[in-house]
Amino acid sequence: MSKLSADAIRLLSEGKNLAIIATIMPDGSPQATAVWVDTDGEHVRFNTSEGRVKTNNLRRDPRVAVAILNAENPYEQVTIRGRVVEFAHEGAIEHINSLARKYVGTDEFEGRDPNDQRVIVKIAPS
Repeated sequence: MSKLSADAIRLLSEGKNLAIIATIMPDGSPQATAVWVDTDGEHVRFNTSEGRVKTNNLRRDPRVAVAILNAENPYEQVTIRGRVVEFAHEGAIEHINSLARKYVGTDEFEGRDPNDQRVIVKIAPS
């Protein structure tokens, strides 16, 4: 297993840098989504809801590519290829709220549907 580079950790940790998550559809075609991200220092983490296309794709095929763009200079970016190593429901609401604080400055994620089951997706670089 590879490690996240110092540049990747910086872009995941500092600023409001979005990531593009690329997954594989059942027919083999690519699917990409912009997401809020962070890191635990070892993995890329993002938060989503069960039942979304990206979640379903990753449960079927854990291979993923992540492009993290510097919000202040989008020509600075890091691309990571890896695999999903964990889907975690525990702590997922707290995690989406921490991402909301990072990205929009609110204490709670205002777009959260209380009927959705949130999940933290953890990606290990390869």
